[in-house]
Amino acid sequence: MYYDPYDADIDADPYPVWKRMRDEAPLYYNERHDFYALTRFADVLQASLEWQTYSSARGTVLEMIDTAAPDAESAMADAGLGMMIFLDPPDHDDLRRVVSRAFTPRRVRTLEARARELCARFLDPERGGDGFDYVEVLAAKIPTMVIGALLGIPDDDQDMLRKWIDAMMRLDDGDPQIATEKLEAVGHIGPYIEQLVDERRRAPQDDLLSELLAADLERADGSRRKLDHREVTAFFTLLEFAGSETTARLLGWMAVLLARHPEQRARLVAQPDLIPNAVEELLRYEPPSPIQARFVTCEAEWYGHTIPAKSKIALLTGSAGRDEREFANPDAFDVTRAFDRHVSLGFGVHYCLGAHLARLEARVAIEETLARFPVWDVDERDVELVHTSTVRGPVHVPIRF
Repeated sequence: MYYDPYDADIDADPYPVWKRMRDEAPLYYNERHDFYALTRFADVLQASLEWQTYSSARGTVLEMIDTAAPDAESAMADAGLGMMIFLDPPDHDDLRRVVSRAFTPRRVRTLEARARELCARFLDPERGGDGFDYVEVLAAKIPTMVIGALLGIPDDDQDMLRKWIDAMMRLDDGDPQIATEKLEAVGHIGPYIEQLVDERRRAPQDDLLSELLAADLERADGSRRKLDHREVTAFFTLLEFAGSETTARLLGWMAVLLARHPEQRARLVAQPDLIPNAVEELLRYEPPSPIQARFVTCEAEWYGHTIPAKSKIALLTGSAGRDEREFANPDAFDVTRAFDRHVSLGFGVHYCLGAHLARLEARVAIEETLARFPVWDVDERDVELVHTSTVRGPVHVPIRF
């Protein structure tokens, strides 16, 4: 038994390996990359809640976590990030309160009209044809353009940003072309964000970026201050990246799974009120972000084994969603499944800030797609998965009618 998140062959279908890990090694250790992993639902849930022991302050990506640095601040200094998801309370909570105002259910609902208009714009021209690449035409564009509307990114720039983000997320595996594309994307996106922030400082508009620049950060001790430049750019980068990449992969999985399970798709066509539940089942069954890394701050005991302090650990939320200890018949995709919770959007203090928005985008995309195209096929030999250590999902899904 061997699990490696960097192995493309394993990543193509990790579920058999994850099942063996749950059954035979619920605390798994990878010697080559020096990290531990938890795979069972209850264990992933517990570790997600225990942020004091399983810290995000050195990053949430395995290759990012520096276990040798003397403290979290030193570990993250070279990364130059300062993102909220790379902080623990109380700093995390102080920043989260600022941006959470943008993701209230009421405000997210105002973006529904935007999502529907975009679906119509991209799907209607495909009517009467014999098929199209679902990710390229719709799934990759909707999340970028909806979050872009929220942030205040000009419409003409939103697809360009998506392509830069896609390039930055890929693992190069020694491929010089991919490495070059990643560097070029980094070189473009940084100056772009800086320029947009400077423009909003000079001329605020009715968008989230302008709100962040005007917002007061209230600390637990009652003191208040403005967000500094680094915090504003970090928020912008986080929301743009998280709001684009993972939801695009989720919608790509939707196109694949509803083709793979035509009886489930037919049920959604006949009963559209099942679509919100189908989104939850989709998140459980094929989560677009199946691996969350943490830094272990103190010794921890699991299954008679000790995880040393200053270790790296992967919380495999993708495996947790298929754990038969929590979900009956977990390898079945069932849009009518009744369940109370999953961990595909995180849990505890680091629960996904954009969960409401991701659910809305997925619901609208399914509704608008099925209204126009109730039946399609996918030749899965033509489906291409993105290759990163944190995000898993299709980058191309050619559908045929």
